[in-house]
Amino acid sequence: MGVLKKFEQRLEGLVNGTFAKVFKSEVQPVEIAGALQRECDNNATIWNRERTVVPNDFIVELSAPDYERLSPYSGQLGDELSGMVRDYAKQQRYTFMGPIKVHLEKADDLDTGLYRVRSRTLASSSSQSPAGPAGAPAGEQRGGGYGYPPAANAPAAAPAGAPPMPSAPPPGAGRGPQARGQGPSGPLPGAQTRRWIEINGTRHQISRPTMVLGRSTDADVRIDDPGVSRRHCEIRTGTPSTIQDLGSTNGIVVDGQHTTRATLRDGSRIVVGSTTIIYRQAEG
Repeated sequence: MGVLKKFEQRLEGLVNGTFAKVFKSEVQPVEIAGALQRECDNNATIWNRERTVVPNDFIVELSAPDYERLSPYSGQLGDELSGMVRDYAKQQRYTFMGPIKVHLEKADDLDTGLYRVRSRTLASSSSQSPAGPAGAPAGEQRGGGYGYPPAANAPAAAPAGAPPMPSAPPPGAGRGPQARGQGPSGPLPGAQTRRWIEINGTRHQISRPTMVLGRSTDADVRIDDPGVSRRHCEIRTGTPSTIQDLGSTNGIVVDGQHTTRATLRDGSRIVVGSTTIIYRQAEG
């Protein structure tokens, strides 16, 4: 069973209690959980062959209406999201420099239903080395104060024999997801990536370098939605694949954020008009 599915099942027991109001929010907790997974993937730093360090300190920025709905339950929700990050990191064999914390913040520049995730790697005050295998860091605590500085973080001390942690990700790291079938420097030898999109349960294979989505009959994939422009957006395959708005009237939302261009990863959620598109890719 996937980590996100387990996360949803854990929350089910809370929906009938104090969490009932939370699920009326435009932003769903499972969307935030997926964004935290991507944040780990995008900012993973390889220390050596056996250790990949990911952020452990997260801020989820919400619109004012969503923040007002979710903030009364931020402690419980933060605990559940922290547990989800721990489970995902264990699955991916990631490690942490300190305890995992997830906090909510209000962002006045975001519209209802949109969110942003920021992260950093913080070393535990009692240890300067990574917190061991994900899921079992020594002395881990949940919750607590946040104190997120605007400046870039100073690098944490590296464990003996390991290369120093860079003060910032290398160019391109942490800005876009890494496509499946790739290593740190590109595709793995012999790996082939299949790409497709899913719209209302229908799968559309991406077999060319570009795929135009829109309401026009000339589009590669026609979307019968009055909120979709004739030539709304274009998916461009590559390493990684991207989506580009083509001057549409209503724009595109990718993984909860309004944008004109975005990097795509397996499971990325694209909204055009009132239609949701899921981007998929897999090796083989």
